[in-house]
Amino acid sequence: MIETDRLILRPFREEDAADVFEYLKAPMVNCFDCMKVHSMEEAQKAVMERAEDAEYTFAIVLKDTGKVIGEIDAHPESSQPDMAENYVKDTFSPCWMLHPDYHSKGYAYEAAKAFFDYLFYQKGARRIYAYTEDYNLSSQRLCEKLGMRREGLFREFVSFVNDADGNPVYENTYQYAILKREWETL
Repeated sequence: MIETDRLILRPFREEDAADVFEYLKAPMVNCFDCMKVHSMEEAQKAVMERAEDAEYTFAIVLKDTGKVIGEIDAHPESSQPDMAENYVKDTFSPCWMLHPDYHSKGYAYEAAKAFFDYLFYQKGARRIYAYTEDYNLSSQRLCEKLGMRREGLFREFVSFVNDADGNPVYENTYQYAILKREWETL
């Protein structure tokens, strides 16, 4: 569990399903389309899957009410090109999502900052990088506020949805990153 001034980042619990349904029934950006749920039953299944990964997947919870307003996760990756098992997994790519009712209140920054501290100081992260769509300005601002540098723009990088004719819609994606030694100077 990670605690901030206004939030608790903790593993998911079965009773979180109703709150999770609220933000997963209509994800705001296409990259979360695969996470979309259509019923409370699907939300309950999603919560239980997230609960199994208590080390790297956290519910973002309002400290004063206990309401789950979003989630954040990242998993260790090898920085070696061949991804061999014997290499150190010291690179992380976090994913964050917040219910739209809680945008522009500083919650995403508060959660991500605490999560980055967790990854760097407790999980041995050397490098954290994030992808964000070119139209997702709030996520870009969050990356920059976290001290991440924009490393590049990948044109027509990935497709998460199809158009009306069934053709993939490719999105332009920015990559941001920060090293532990850079984080320590902020």
